[in-house]
Amino acid sequence: MMNLGVGIAVFVAFFAALIVCLEAGRRAGRKAFSSDRAHPSGLGTVEAVTFGLLGLMLAFTFSGAAERLDRRRGQIVDEANAIGTAWLRLDVLPANTQPQLREAVRRYTDSRIAVYRTFAESGVDAARAEYARSSALQLEVWTQAVAACRDVPSATVVVLPALNEMFDIATTRLAATQMHPPGIVYVVLALISLVCGFLVGYEMGGTEVASRSHMIVLVFVLSFTFYVILDFEYPRLGFIRIDDFDNLLVQVRASMG
Repeated sequence: MMNLGVGIAVFVAFFAALIVCLEAGRRAGRKAFSSDRAHPSGLGTVEAVTFGLLGLMLAFTFSGAAERLDRRRGQIVDEANAIGTAWLRLDVLPANTQPQLREAVRRYTDSRIAVYRTFAESGVDAARAEYARSSALQLEVWTQAVAACRDVPSATVVVLPALNEMFDIATTRLAATQMHPPGIVYVVLALISLVCGFLVGYEMGGTEVASRSHMIVLVFVLSFTFYVILDFEYPRLGFIRIDDFDNLLVQVRASMG
């Protein structure tokens, strides 16, 4: 699990590794170009294929991470709508059964808000404990709703599907937090980036004086892009956040009184 400190550490480590590869490539290039041996043939083809592959992987990984971020935002909206709908449909139940059930829904909504707030503040273990509490509250809400619907059979098709949707989106959101590319994807992306750094350094070895500023720019761009991809994947732990969307649930809870 990545947090802000881990993300910055990854950025710094990747930045340093790219600098090392660039410098190693530059020294290898200077040695090769200064010798009487013929310049290796086919190097341009190798560079084209490697850089093309790097660009392709960056594009797909970046777009996939951004898509998953947007999906998680949409799921927060869906949950807020589902809870709000379920709350309104409790009106069709007998008046004497509503107070206790509404209080259970309030506590469930509080727990759902706390799950992700706790995740960002206290870590995954605390969030799991809060999620277990919300799951227990689901059973409590469902049991009370089923009992209330016995007095008004027509309410069954109105209230129970809404509650079921409210519970389902919680599971969907939990699954979304665990949907990330396999770790090997990031390993391959990092290795290809390092190879590209070496190849760029090798080409710079053919010049009299290597441009340090260009080297730094290239290293920074690649490292920052790699970091942003990771930040997209864990939007509650880095600089990219989706906490503002949680306010939708807070607003729904406030409307419950």
